[in-house]
Amino acid sequence: LGGQVIDLNPSQTQVGRGEPIQDTARVLDRYLDILAIRTFEQKQLETVAEYAQIPIINALTDLEHPCQILADLLTIQECFGSFSGITLTYLGDGNNVAHSLLLGGALMGINVHVATPDGYKPNNEIVESAKKLAHNVSEILLTDDPIEAVKGAQVLYTDVWASMGQEDSADARKPVFESYQVNEELLSHADPEAIVLHCLPAHRGEEITEAVLEGKHSRVWDQAENRMHAQKALLASLLGFKE
Repeated sequence: LGGQVIDLNPSQTQVGRGEPIQDTARVLDRYLDILAIRTFEQKQLETVAEYAQIPIINALTDLEHPCQILADLLTIQECFGSFSGITLTYLGDGNNVAHSLLLGGALMGINVHVATPDGYKPNNEIVESAKKLAHNVSEILLTDDPIEAVKGAQVLYTDVWASMGQEDSADARKPVFESYQVNEELLSHADPEAIVLHCLPAHRGEEITEAVLEGKHSRVWDQAENRMHAQKALLASLLGFKE
């Protein structure tokens, strides 16, 4: 797109020395045309957006991952031509990816099924927001039964069972999530033409098997490429580029 990228982390800014995030936001606002933030706390992102005037992109927080879902939606559209009649099933931890799939899917009229173990369900406020966005046109289903969730689905989606910051609990989570693994048996309950997505990195043999990840239903590598195209489109839109 012809822009210049500056990569910053807390150790390179005054945030690392205790400067309030709102002060850093107002300084960067004077230097930049657009700012993408990848951080843990959603509140930090919202504070920057409150104090800066330039567009702020959520590149990932503990609550949401909207940039990933733009790439996912692009991949689904490429595969099926439209979102009409599409059911997407997410299996695993009710994390930031699950949250953004609920919101993005509801916005586009996709039926979104989320299968998680008890204790790992999505945020209730996110679920209620998704239901409002769906306007009773598309279905939002939460269940602990993976087979029920995937029946007839055109898209199966999974993510790692332990997200960033949860590495210490990874081993304890494995027996809890093992029945939510995307494998050939589970895939057999979905639409025969179903595609499989994963936001990567994948732990082969845990949330997804090698056979499915490398199999004919996988569109994971198209999905990975589409992150680049979706983010280019997002930047172009926010910066007012014309065709």
